[in-house]
Amino acid sequence: MTHFHGQVDVAAGYIEQLILETRKRDVLEGEELDRDTLLEQPYVRDAWTDAWQEALDPATEELRAPVLVVVAPRSIGATTFALRLLAEHTSSSTTLVKLQADWNSPSRTRLPLEPRHAFQLDLKDPDTDRVSADFVTSLGKHAEHLADCRSHLVLTVPQELWDAPGSVSRPGVQVLRLTDPPAAGSVVNAHLEADGHYEPAMEIRASQQALNQLSGLNAVAAVRAAHRIVSVWEEHRLHRQAPALLRNGADQDAAKTFEERVLDALSDWRGELDQLFGDRTVPSGRTDRSLALEDRYLLVALAVRQSAPVSVVAAGARQLQAAVESTDSGQTVGTATQTAFAARGLRRRIQDVGATVDGRDVVLFDRPAYGRAVLEYVWDNYETMRTPLLGWLAKLAARPDPTDPVVQTLASLALRHGTREHLNKLAESTEPALLGAVLRTAVNDEHVGRLVWAALYQWADTGGNAPTVVSTCRLILADPEVGAAAAKMAVVRLRRVAQRTTDPAVRQSVLKAFKELAGQPAGRARLVAEVRTWQQTKGSSRSGSLAFLALMSVSVDSPGLPWLLSADPLEIDVQRALTELLGSPDTAVETIPRITGWILSCSNESDSDSYVQLRDRLLEPLRGHRMFQAGMDLMQALTGSVTAQGVNIAEDFYQHLVSAPFRRVFAADGTPR
Repeated sequence: MTHFHGQVDVAAGYIEQLILETRKRDVLEGEELDRDTLLEQPYVRDAWTDAWQEALDPATEELRAPVLVVVAPRSIGATTFALRLLAEHTSSSTTLVKLQADWNSPSRTRLPLEPRHAFQLDLKDPDTDRVSADFVTSLGKHAEHLADCRSHLVLTVPQELWDAPGSVSRPGVQVLRLTDPPAAGSVVNAHLEADGHYEPAMEIRASQQALNQLSGLNAVAAVRAAHRIVSVWEEHRLHRQAPALLRNGADQDAAKTFEERVLDALSDWRGELDQLFGDRTVPSGRTDRSLALEDRYLLVALAVRQSAPVSVVAAGARQLQAAVESTDSGQTVGTATQTAFAARGLRRRIQDVGATVDGRDVVLFDRPAYGRAVLEYVWDNYETMRTPLLGWLAKLAARPDPTDPVVQTLASLALRHGTREHLNKLAESTEPALLGAVLRTAVNDEHVGRLVWAALYQWADTGGNAPTVVSTCRLILADPEVGAAAAKMAVVRLRRVAQRTTDPAVRQSVLKAFKELAGQPAGRARLVAEVRTWQQTKGSSRSGSLAFLALMSVSVDSPGLPWLLSADPLEIDVQRALTELLGSPDTAVETIPRITGWILSCSNESDSDSYVQLRDRLLEPLRGHRMFQAGMDLMQALTGSVTAQGVNIAEDFYQHLVSAPFRRVFAADGTPR
């Protein structure tokens, strides 16, 4: 705000727009999207052609309304529709932003408002994202401000979360309904060709059986089918190139055509599984293929492991049975040894469920697609099995590694229905490191990844789940191939943890994550941005101070000043940051050891220039208000240290830092003379 003192005759200037509205600072955050990248992604419009045109002004080919609400069934590709619409029909000067919903209920005051921005927001969570008529009515006012800013907002809402009366008209708000997904075969073909898999794409187009298998899949299932087809193609190429490496009778499998493999991979095995999990009471004379209860546990254990020693598979099946039985306190568990001994032998049971056992007593269940189908069948058809199944898988995971098939299974099941219900249950009973690995496997999934990011954003405010947020974000940032958008979202969530936590251990874990981030150039740039944001706003910032502490730990390969003082202009005020950190007893205790390290590193050089430069730059913040104790603590830490030229460092700082009258009262170690 500009203040004029005295008489002012004329104030000349130009204000492009002025919006008089009191808004909360805690608006939704998001990530900027690259328009060219969006336009390069595979996209099929066929079922959406009419809806697409309905969203546009026929005269200008721009969006008809500042606010567009897309109501659609889940998993048909509404988000893809919304982002593509914004990418194609907003000006090149408009910034595209994918927002993260982190509210308890939709609120207009939480929606950001910036000039020439196009915001997209998914509302998916039944607990926090249900859209009311009042919220949609309030969007009318927001639409006015968006129009003044030449900006847009597109919301995607599942049909079951749409409580607003669709017949009520709101100025500036358009409600658009999608009913069907694009043709699954076209979606699969587009994704295969976009990734350069032209040969398998041609094979799929030529196979009527494969196209029939794909028919009816929603957009999410079609994209997953494309990923499975790529895996099958790679497996088929491997079998063709190295048939001699195959074992356990798999030579017959090597003779399978690509089409046969694809049909197996795309099958949901419902017919066969209906028999295996059917009623064991059958009419006389019919073959009973249904599995005994203990064999069902065994099949599920095999579906997770695929290949493992017999003893491991058997133990997993027994643990699952115990987990299921323990959920019913009214049922007495029988003697496991007697039950196992009375049943058929383990090897025969393993063969009956479709696996083989080699001469080294290792079981092989080489049916990944079938295993996935088994797990999904049990999950979908036995609701009471879901909680014990998650608990069993959590205990079955030997290590919190995102590549562990057990961890991958946990992720796929907990997020199978696109809600946080089972994810929250998993968080209640799973160690942060394991849950972090589970979320790490899912966060890059284009269909449930946004759900995971939203969960992490909300969990950052919850003390009990904060360690999981830190664990997950550290795994994401440790990936050398992590994209800029994912890295930014991980840092945002670490920032929220740092700002909200009161647990010293959690704070230290965030600092450790920031120090790991400081070890890479891109990570340092993100931490510098964090410090810059801190210094551009009033008040303290726990995440900004942690980011600066992490940057203080960065070492340089060549001798000289520390990285923070020797690097190119960083657009941050190092002296100011040091003053802030040294002025608080809580952060001074962490800052002084780092400054001491800087000084000792420079003091060991044969050239004294670096030490003198560093000393003089440190004297400025140390002379500030409330710095007496920090200066004394620093000199005490430097006691006994000398430069390569023989200068007593503590005494040198004492002479330059403490004025003569005080030197007559206090010694260098802070004691009265």
